[in-house]
Amino acid sequence: MRLDERYVPYLQMAGLYHLARLNDRWFRLDEPLVSAFVERWRPETHTFHMPFGECTITLQDVAYQLGLPVDGDYVSGCLTDFHLYIEGGRPAWQWFHELLGVLPPENQVQKFAVNCTWFQETFGECPDGADEETLFADKSGNRIHIRWLPYVARLEEMGRYSWASAALAWLYRCMCRVANRHVVKLAGPLQLLQSWIFWRFPTLRPSGYDEISWPLASRWSGYNPGISNKGPRVQMARMKIDLLQPRQFIALN
Repeated sequence: MRLDERYVPYLQMAGLYHLARLNDRWFRLDEPLVSAFVERWRPETHTFHMPFGECTITLQDVAYQLGLPVDGDYVSGCLTDFHLYIEGGRPAWQWFHELLGVLPPENQVQKFAVNCTWFQETFGECPDGADEETLFADKSGNRIHIRWLPYVARLEEMGRYSWASAALAWLYRCMCRVANRHVVKLAGPLQLLQSWIFWRFPTLRPSGYDEISWPLASRWSGYNPGISNKGPRVQMARMKIDLLQPRQFIALN
């Protein structure tokens, strides 16, 4: 979605402008590589079991890769009667309408989650007459839960939360879920996982991306692995991982 300049002050207020710029030119997901790594994820230890030992993504990785704050208040969202905690005890959908000026049609909502396509179609272009009052997907990767409304309503306070902890916890949870053989779709901040792979395993990173900037994940901006031959590419990724040596892993300093 194109980043309209009128959104910039609000993103800066929330401390998330760098992520919006990153997403505006983000690299695409290498699904075979990510899938091969997730196969080595062990929910019991929250680590990847590699040929040379165990390794995992840390808060420091999240801070460096995505530029998210580690310190601050914890991020939470109660899924049971969470609307009772909304300012003034207003019903969730009433507050949704007050904040965004429009309600999604019923066919775009599943319980309290709204389809991402509706957000893109509705807010993809900032209206010419818009003023200052106009303004983490679920496992399907296609819906956003409205429990995030309290944070949207107080953009000036978003910078005081530990978003790095929230992102890491959500990634861990999603990888633990997909470890269940009945779950076939992987959600979560997978760009974080992929950027971590590229930084920690130099032999697996794409060539031609040598310019380093901040946050570190922006190094892979524009990367596009393509979508063809996924099956053979998964097999190739598995084989490369099987052959990894300790010296081919860059540990934390």
